[in-house]
Amino acid sequence: MLSFETLSKTYSDGTQALSAVTLDVAQGEILALVGGSGCGKTTLLRLIAGLDRPSTGRILLDGEAIVEPRADVGVIFQEPRLFPWLSVAENVGFGLSHLSGFEREGLVTNALVRVGLGGHDRRWPRELSGGQQQRVAIARALVTRPKLLLMDEPFSALDATTRASLHGHLLALWVESRPTVVMVTHDVEEAVTLADRVVVMQPKPGRIFDEFDNPLARPRDRLSPAFEAAKREILRSLDRSLRDEAPHQQKAAETAGMWW
Repeated sequence: MLSFETLSKTYSDGTQALSAVTLDVAQGEILALVGGSGCGKTTLLRLIAGLDRPSTGRILLDGEAIVEPRADVGVIFQEPRLFPWLSVAENVGFGLSHLSGFEREGLVTNALVRVGLGGHDRRWPRELSGGQQQRVAIARALVTRPKLLLMDEPFSALDATTRASLHGHLLALWVESRPTVVMVTHDVEEAVTLADRVVVMQPKPGRIFDEFDNPLARPRDRLSPAFEAAKREILRSLDRSLRDEAPHQQKAAETAGMWW
């Protein structure tokens, strides 16, 4: 469904952000990308979104090369990026202008209920907390039923309790149409909670270092031995990816657990 074919990206200043990334993502799969700084995670998302072009290789969505932004690819950013002059309902329904008012209202109402904001449709973004604003952003991204959803650390600025709550709301909306999801995160627990597969990337240049299938059934118990085992396995791989980067960086890698 989504394929990266020998994907590389080198910027005009000579920085090689990605090197020979080859990967297939199945229809309806949630894929998490984790890795140290400079491993090209955000660059990869920009290429998938059509906001930038690869230096070599290509990205295919249903067999068609992605060369520009597409209506069937949704994005959730680190910040909600809501329109302050539109109500909550108008923000969620922004991409549904092609539908009748009745259809649009039904989809928006359902999406808001799914993210725990039923009855908030007439409120303004400024009246919501940060967590509530990100719920609106999730509803807006998924209400159009995109084929592909890209997530660039959308929960990183939130406290642990709010983040865990939003994970549940995201999955509640995802099960309705099961779009393919590619998410970037520095939070290994978040990756194990949400993803069907976790890809560890290695920096300088960014490339795939390791992959982990996640067989845990949803909803996932974060306190279970199996969940903890999955976290430890990915963390060990992250440590190895940093140690293998360069011998002189081994000492920094030994304390790298602090950044994720």
